[in-house]
Amino acid sequence: MSTPQDGPVARLNYPTARFITSAPTLATCPDDTGAEVAFAGRSNAGKSSAINALTQQKALARTSRTPGRTQLINFFSVMNDDSRRLVDLPGYGYAKVPEAVKIEWQQHLSDYLRGRFSLRGLVLLMDVRHPLTEFDQMMLSYADQRNMPVHILLTKSDKLKKGPASAALQKVRSRLKEWEDLVSVQLFSSLKREGVDTLSHKLDQWLHTPESE
Repeated sequence: MSTPQDGPVARLNYPTARFITSAPTLATCPDDTGAEVAFAGRSNAGKSSAINALTQQKALARTSRTPGRTQLINFFSVMNDDSRRLVDLPGYGYAKVPEAVKIEWQQHLSDYLRGRFSLRGLVLLMDVRHPLTEFDQMMLSYADQRNMPVHILLTKSDKLKKGPASAALQKVRSRLKEWEDLVSVQLFSSLKREGVDTLSHKLDQWLHTPESE
């Protein structure tokens, strides 16, 4: 899949994001046209909080004290344009649900990541204190199979002092050096709103479409 170039592109206004629909399976997702970026992460990685920080909305993406509660693929439009979408994928990992349900979630994730043509990139969220879990590496493998770019948010960076946080960032970059042409990494804190501008610039590139010029 070809990816947008890194040249200057129009800035998108993410606080305009609004909910479109929720889908339990790939077959029930909105039309596979336009451009969308998906957010994925373990259930405790702070995915919903990151989406809310990006959009400056308190409850666009639902947060819960019970990790793994989101079981649907949630779609949000940007700038009242349903052809440019943010996608909140089901959390994975700590949900207290039967194993059969977890396996079903994983299949839906796989179907979406392998078969969604309009997917331009994946934002993969990892707790900065526990990066590159088995789930994270599974998601990287899906992206690699499609030659799809991934932007990693090392979340909850406010939990570490500056030195340890920078060391964690460099360690992840080093471990993913073989994928450096497709994978970028940054520190991120929803609580402090640190890293939001860097994330929005990356999404601007991915959601850029020729018809928007």
